[in-house]
Amino acid sequence: MTLKQIRKIIIVIALILLAGGTGWCLNDKLVRYTPYAIHQDDKADLALFWDVWARLEEGYLDKDVLDKKTMVYGAIKGMTQSLGDPYTVFLEPSDNKRAKEDLNGSFEGVGIQLGYKDKRLAVIAPLKGTPAEKVGVKAGDLILKIKDEEKEVDQETTGISLPEAVNLIRGARGHPVILTLFSEGEEKSHDVEIIRGTIIVLSVEVEFIKEVAYLKLMKFGDRTEKEWNEAVSLIISHRPSVTGVVLDVRNNPGGYLKGAVFTASEFLSSGVVVKQEGKEEVETYEVNRKGRILTLPLVVLINQGSASASEIAAGCLRDYGRAKTVGERTFGKGTVQEAQELPGGAGLHITTARWLLPLGSWIGEKGIEPDFLVELDEEREGDEQLEKAIEVLMQ
Repeated sequence: MTLKQIRKIIIVIALILLAGGTGWCLNDKLVRYTPYAIHQDDKADLALFWDVWARLEEGYLDKDVLDKKTMVYGAIKGMTQSLGDPYTVFLEPSDNKRAKEDLNGSFEGVGIQLGYKDKRLAVIAPLKGTPAEKVGVKAGDLILKIKDEEKEVDQETTGISLPEAVNLIRGARGHPVILTLFSEGEEKSHDVEIIRGTIIVLSVEVEFIKEVAYLKLMKFGDRTEKEWNEAVSLIISHRPSVTGVVLDVRNNPGGYLKGAVFTASEFLSSGVVVKQEGKEEVETYEVNRKGRILTLPLVVLINQGSASASEIAAGCLRDYGRAKTVGERTFGKGTVQEAQELPGGAGLHITTARWLLPLGSWIGEKGIEPDFLVELDEEREGDEQLEKAIEVLMQ
């Protein structure tokens, strides 16, 4: 069975943590941890937990591995994993630090956006110009095993958490990691060795193709707003020769929710961008500024690597009829995580809401179907999806 067939019959799960970058739809609030006690009248009974703890301390053979902090972290990870939600995760201090570096846009790794397909670790997309892309890693590849001789790691990925995978794949620049991949259309898996490097990820790039401004948005991070404004100013400076815009969010794993609202507001004069449906209330996010590209024809490029906040921006512009979409079905991540800071530098990402597009649809697990389906032919030179987007603009 090919990966394409698998995608038709499974529920696709997508938290995108980058093995050299991350992907998310994070609520913009930073919540600090507030300790509280579990009272006697609560249903949680921790007696068994402490019973097992005591038995391990008393009877386990190798006393040297009974590290209390490691055991506590392991228990908390087990608690979050028991929810069955790959987006609700506990991050040890080192993992939490990496997640923040990802949003800042600079880190050491291989440049892979990670997610899950059928609960197997998968490549959402390799970042442009990174070590992973240079050795041929492709979107959709399943990662079956991670091997790092220096770390003495040779681990299959069944049941692995995203923070664990990121920790294993990342490492100091110049040091290799070997990934066992299963690619679409192949009968057998294969190994690729990737030499880690320093990954610096720009959020926004712009170039001009004939009369079209090609605006590529790679993620919604800390530097996105500044880089976006610079790119839009450059587009404005080329008017009136620019007659249309292609917004490319292919392989954009998401990021801050506010980034999606900021981006959509560039192209809309008013309206709801997204609704956040929590346990008890629905929060509405509307166009929040005066956009500078309100009338130019617009096409949005999407693919299976477009997830989370990038799906919000693309789906919103589609719902209002402001843009046509070209490419492939998006990843389908429809939930929002709240980032919480814990004592000692640890972190917790909790799924707190699902987000709904302006017309009320939830694209979790199904993604956004493009108005013009164009699948890339890897044997063909050029970018058929971009060519189609320009063609649609010129119609």
